[in-house]
Amino acid sequence: MAAKSGQTVDLTTLPIQQLNQLSQQLDQEVEFFTNSMNQLKLAQGKFVESQECLNKATPDNLNKDILVPLTSSMYVPGELSDVENVLVDIGTGYYVEMTIDQGKDYFKRKVEFLTKQIEKIQPIMQEKYRMKQAVLEVIQLKVQAQIAAQQQAGNAPKA
Repeated sequence: MAAKSGQTVDLTTLPIQQLNQLSQQLDQEVEFFTNSMNQLKLAQGKFVESQECLNKATPDNLNKDILVPLTSSMYVPGELSDVENVLVDIGTGYYVEMTIDQGKDYFKRKVEFLTKQIEKIQPIMQEKYRMKQAVLEVIQLKVQAQIAAQQQAGNAPKA
């Protein structure tokens, strides 16, 4: 296993206490990467949904009644008055007016960016998980060896 300094450490040489600490650290790292992956997928889903909503802004739907979301659970009635332009939330309260095609392109780029980030995190997360499995196997072997040694010591003939 690679240590932070780039050296390889033989897990079998570490005491059980250090292996437990390493296992806990790897647990935390796997959890962090899992949460990060979930957040990226959630954001990606929202951008895909926004991109799909732009497909509904067609001349056929001009002046039709719509529900405008104020929050995730509150909507107000409205009317689609412009099917050429949209306001896109680009983050931290900033909105930019774009054409429908510009909006679709913006969301496509965002989805592609998040997909690349997910593809970067996935192998790291899998490697951390594999490392944790290896640590758990070594812990199990060491515990079994300790139990066997204790049993042998208990079965030794007494003088």
